[in-house]
Amino acid sequence: MNQNPSTQAPGSSRQKKAALINDITGFGRCAVTVALPVISKLKVQCCPVPTAILSNHTAYPSSYFDDYTDHMEDYIHEWKKLGLTFDGIGTGFLGSKRQIAIAERFIRDFSREDTVVLVDPVMGDNGRTYATYNEEMCREMRQLVSCADLVTPNVTEGCILADIPYHPGTWKAEELLTMAERLCRLGPGKAVITGVPMGSYLGNFCYDRQAGGTLKRTKKVGETRCGTGDIFSAILLADSIHRVPLERSVEKAAKFIKDCIIESVRMEVPLTDGVCFEEILDRLR
Repeated sequence: MNQNPSTQAPGSSRQKKAALINDITGFGRCAVTVALPVISKLKVQCCPVPTAILSNHTAYPSSYFDDYTDHMEDYIHEWKKLGLTFDGIGTGFLGSKRQIAIAERFIRDFSREDTVVLVDPVMGDNGRTYATYNEEMCREMRQLVSCADLVTPNVTEGCILADIPYHPGTWKAEELLTMAERLCRLGPGKAVITGVPMGSYLGNFCYDRQAGGTLKRTKKVGETRCGTGDIFSAILLADSIHRVPLERSVEKAAKFIKDCIIESVRMEVPLTDGVCFEEILDRLR
């Protein structure tokens, strides 16, 4: 009798699967477009749940945008009929209160006891929320974070979620520890505060409720490019599924993104086009 792979017991030899709730952007290397090949390279099947379809990201002069919210529940319902569950579930940009609620239900409906849930709370940057976010959506995002095992905000998002005043400039390790502790009080066991500006370095503060916090620094190269956060969280999601220690995964992700930026500068790739990760994807292990 053939067994449906989706219903095989945890620990069987089946391939790992991750669901990724995020938008699909055709050009510009961000969201699912970068996360899917990275997760696949790390030997996890990546199954997208689209939140929106974009021709290209919004940093270009114009773009086509199709909000997929009205289709998400019908799409997800077909997966329920298949009896799917996932080893990992990741969320990226969610553009409305309704999408956040759909993501929360998805986590509840498609998780097993051993499923790893990563929430990347894409809410803002440089001390300000994005235009689509208001206080109500910030409260809803805190609720979604409570469902996560690992949360990966930048400093701005960490401040919003942890209810800490934002300040520009260098952040001390003690401040980041306080932020991470507050984030984990919402529910997650682990947090990584990403892209912390530290002069000529970028920091990533790793926190594990059991092991405490550690600041990892990487020498800054080039300029900020879109999609690097999506690559970072994709690596952490796949590694978490494979039970790679958090600090090792963060170091791997930071180095890979640095190498991607170096290669993109060498190839004179425009900033809006993100990073040419395809050129060095074979280095990722």
